[in-house]
Amino acid sequence: MLNGLWLGFFLLAAVAALVRWLIGGDPAVFAAMVESLFAMARLSVEVMILLFGTLTLWLGFLRIAEKAGLVELLGRALGPLFARLMPEVPRGHPALGLITLNFAANGLGLDNAATPIGLKAMRSLQELNPSSTTASNAQILFLVLNASSLTLLPVSIFMYRVQQGAEDPTLVFLPILLATSASTLAGLLSVALMQRLRLWDPVVLAYLIPGALVLGAFMALLASLSSVALAQLSSLLGNLTLFGLIIAFLVVGALRKVQVYESFVEGAKEGFDVAKSLLPYLVAMLVAVGALRASGALEFGLDGIRWLIEALGWDTRFVDALPTALVKPFSGSAARAMLIETMQNHGVDSFPALVAATMQGSTETTFYVLAVYFGAVGIQRARHAVGCALLADLAGVVAAILVCYWFFG
Repeated sequence: MLNGLWLGFFLLAAVAALVRWLIGGDPAVFAAMVESLFAMARLSVEVMILLFGTLTLWLGFLRIAEKAGLVELLGRALGPLFARLMPEVPRGHPALGLITLNFAANGLGLDNAATPIGLKAMRSLQELNPSSTTASNAQILFLVLNASSLTLLPVSIFMYRVQQGAEDPTLVFLPILLATSASTLAGLLSVALMQRLRLWDPVVLAYLIPGALVLGAFMALLASLSSVALAQLSSLLGNLTLFGLIIAFLVVGALRKVQVYESFVEGAKEGFDVAKSLLPYLVAMLVAVGALRASGALEFGLDGIRWLIEALGWDTRFVDALPTALVKPFSGSAARAMLIETMQNHGVDSFPALVAATMQGSTETTFYVLAVYFGAVGIQRARHAVGCALLADLAGVVAAILVCYWFFG
């Protein structure tokens, strides 16, 4: 799938460049494409320098939280809920702890750290699966919730905004929180409908209703604020949450006699290993996106969408953010490349860049997650996993656009 997507970028760029040369009389397009290849390769290295530090930092703190028992505590707290949502998984099964840790990593925005944990969780669920080739209900629910990617702290997106020179990298904290909540809710409801899960079970409602009430009250509060106040609140909560988690990990770890420094270094080494493996993928996708942009193919496609939106009488400012949304279901690296390219082309705090950042944080790479997670355990029949995950993606994209108009429009 990624092979076809990457090849398609270059083929589209080649066709668009030939059209501009033979019909438009613009032979300079080929020089622009070659220049973009080297420019994007250089940008990849610049992004990776910051990525090394960020992943190393957060996997170090996450290891402290793990050794302090915070992840295990969260697993026990969510045990009754999972017993209703995944009735075929016995209480205390290792899969529940791994699922919780995976959700925690996703919630902290550590996408690449979450993947190996998620693979372990999927293998653990496969041990309970009576079929070797057909996805179980528990595996589908886990995959869809993973693909909807409830991101409470989008660290990686903050990092990209820092790298591109944003004065306030946490400005998109609240928009992402609202958009990713919409995505996750859509994913959960769609799976519950297909699997006939009893969401009205008293235990499930005891978890969901307070969360919904808190989120509703929070949104009501946001609705009463001006756009300036919204931006300030998003910045404050983003920075406060970020630093508050670090202090909580350290304090709890110290109280439970964890060697916090040694644990941090142990986790940081893992973060370094994860980060260095990403450079080839980042270079591959960024140069492909750069060629697509330089050839004019990307702009041509966006012009068509923009014309349709204008015909409907809608505001078209969000259209420039759509490349991120269009490739996100297929490839996280391609979506990151599109996000970075949008920031560079329009400005890191421009409306399209803010929408693209919110879209990036609202969902996961559906087809990539499906291919990797199910492929790792030999699942060939995904059943309703794809449809439910794509519905969650759509909900996240629509919510991202609406929320950004609310906050920044």
